[in-house]
Amino acid sequence: MHIIDRRRDPGGKSLANRQRFIRRARALVRKAVRDASSKRSIKDVDQGGEIGVPADGVREPELRRSGEGGRREYVLPGNKRYVAGDRIARPDESGGGSSASADGDGEDEYRFALSNEEFVDLFLEDLELPDLAKRQVLGEEEDLPRPAGFKSSGSPSALSVSRTMRRSLSRRVALKRPKPEDLAGAEAELADAEGRGASKAELKALSDRVQLLQRRMRLVPFIDPLDLRYRRFESQPKPVARAVMFCLMDVSGSMDEHMKDLAKRFFSLLYLFLNRRYKRVDVVFIRHTHQAREVDEETFFYSRESGGTVVSTALEEMARIVHDRYPAAQWNIYAAQASDGDNLPIDNPTVVALLNTVILPLCQYYAYIEVGHPTEDTGARDASSLWRTYQHIIGDDVPMAMRKVGDRRDIFPVFRDLFGRRQSGDREVA
Repeated sequence: MHIIDRRRDPGGKSLANRQRFIRRARALVRKAVRDASSKRSIKDVDQGGEIGVPADGVREPELRRSGEGGRREYVLPGNKRYVAGDRIARPDESGGGSSASADGDGEDEYRFALSNEEFVDLFLEDLELPDLAKRQVLGEEEDLPRPAGFKSSGSPSALSVSRTMRRSLSRRVALKRPKPEDLAGAEAELADAEGRGASKAELKALSDRVQLLQRRMRLVPFIDPLDLRYRRFESQPKPVARAVMFCLMDVSGSMDEHMKDLAKRFFSLLYLFLNRRYKRVDVVFIRHTHQAREVDEETFFYSRESGGTVVSTALEEMARIVHDRYPAAQWNIYAAQASDGDNLPIDNPTVVALLNTVILPLCQYYAYIEVGHPTEDTGARDASSLWRTYQHIIGDDVPMAMRKVGDRRDIFPVFRDLFGRRQSGDREVA
């Protein structure tokens, strides 16, 4: 979304002030988009619509000069409520639209419509895949123009002025083109000779010299077509970062419909984010019960399969797919796991071993969300077995983050928390 300030430039207003105003207005629009998206369902997150920003937020501050200055007292006629010394209460500033206060004025907020593209771009503006570093040259990707010297023909926009003037100067020096000051000096000398009544022979010699200089200047132009040089570019394959996101979802019997709905909403938002922000990202869907298998998008989101819970099977399936199709030296590998936290106790040591020795060394980032119910006190209830297991793994130097989600309204803030821009190595446990 582009914000253009079309107001006339008044006196005393600088470009820096206008840029600050545009940044402030854009921040207000971005906040309004986030507030609006938190009230939507996942299927409507990519839909535009009408949003509003406070009127005070887009008002430019002004400095007013008083005519007289100093402290003054006013006597206003017709006042039946106040006497000297009374304090006047500050008007209610919360008035907006039809809800005006009794002794203060309200002002409508600015409301406008965003297209689907603008809404999604603003929503995903400050999100990114962390540590997207591994890049390589791919033949099917777009080439990158690279400077490769100069050429004697080309478009006017590619003209190199510095190189052209350098060649022009070299040619003029080599051909001994007279300088403008030489011609001006010869003409001044001829005029001086005419003024003092010099002999005809002297005047003829000076006149011939002026004509010679003028002829040489015409024959040796200041810039010749041979001097023109244009910048030359060669196409070079552009290095592109390739990434793969593994979506691991627990669909065992302990995951009720509410938990599965939260997990599906999180992965739907993640899928939208990857498709809109990145061109070269593969998404691999893995569902697991006591067994894990790679599935397509339709099966991942809508299959009703259920069973026991063995988390290590999903990690083993992910490791197998990475080994077969996604070499760690060429791909940025990410994973997002959603579960209710239940796992067979005898499987937890296997999970720790797989994460420490296989999965986390391969991953740029591993995100785990634990789904529950909004009626549960997430701070007071006992931590699940999988949560306690992961707490022993996570650390400052481990590319892993953990969050809990108990309600639909928690999906958006948790997602932004997991994939918002942050300093390298900044991993937290919520």
